[in-house]
Amino acid sequence: MLSCLTEADVRARLRWDELIVSMEEALAEFSTGRVLQPVRTVLALEEGKRYLGVMPAAASDVMGLKAVTFYPANAGSHIPTHMAVILLFDTNTGEPLAVMDGRLITEMRTAAVSAAVTKRLACANSRVLALLGSGVQARAHFEALRHVRKFDDVRVWSPTAENARRFAQQYGARATDAESAVRGADVVVTATNATQPVLKGEWLKPGAHVNAVGACRPSWRELDDQAMAGTLIVDSREAVLQESGDVILSHARIYAEAGELFAGLKASPVSDTTVFKSVGIAAEDIAAGRLILRSLSKPGDRAC
Repeated sequence: MLSCLTEADVRARLRWDELIVSMEEALAEFSTGRVLQPVRTVLALEEGKRYLGVMPAAASDVMGLKAVTFYPANAGSHIPTHMAVILLFDTNTGEPLAVMDGRLITEMRTAAVSAAVTKRLACANSRVLALLGSGVQARAHFEALRHVRKFDDVRVWSPTAENARRFAQQYGARATDAESAVRGADVVVTATNATQPVLKGEWLKPGAHVNAVGACRPSWRELDDQAMAGTLIVDSREAVLQESGDVILSHARIYAEAGELFAGLKASPVSDTTVFKSVGIAAEDIAAGRLILRSLSKPGDRAC
């Protein structure tokens, strides 16, 4: 039976701890060649404002695709900047399995991937978290990262000061300027719509870990060259070399894919200053969808 799941259905089934483990497994499968996946196709309807992306992937048991819209022009409105639909099929038979809302999946799997990498790379006694950005991804990262490290000092900066103050009040963080947020932080997240660097490498303390999830276009930056000089981990070499301005324009050397760390193919550089550059890949969406499918024997399933 083909299942149809709304965002509310997805929210009721995704749990951070399970999702973080699923993302580790998905990235290991991807980096060891057990997932077939091309780089996403992006149609720019209006450069800088409106994009449509198509992201297919096939694992051994489940395959599918995500159709995702990215509308930076929606920032500040009631309409999300990212919206998506995910289709899942049985890899062996081609049978359609599910259609599910992908907005929340995109939000949560992005932060879960960062949490999985942070668990592997950040200092075990990390206590200070800096969030550059105060939107959907900042909130998701705040939730996900608390599952892998215990932070007693959370700092937030936003290009719009009022948004940072609102975030700080809601989540018990401290609103401050970008430099003050980053100085002395153990873990830093950049999750903005910036097209020019908002994080300077001179602010980072030695051994800090950065999760960079914004700047998803070849000409956009969140990190300056000095920040990109840290040991660089990516979700997909092929994808970041086509899509990430932070990587392309800095000419940074990629140490490893995250999946290579999870699969034991590369050593984890835990004492280095590390940067995880994430552009998001279809293998993550399919794995999150597969996790949801496994819960569909529970009451309340929605048939199309």
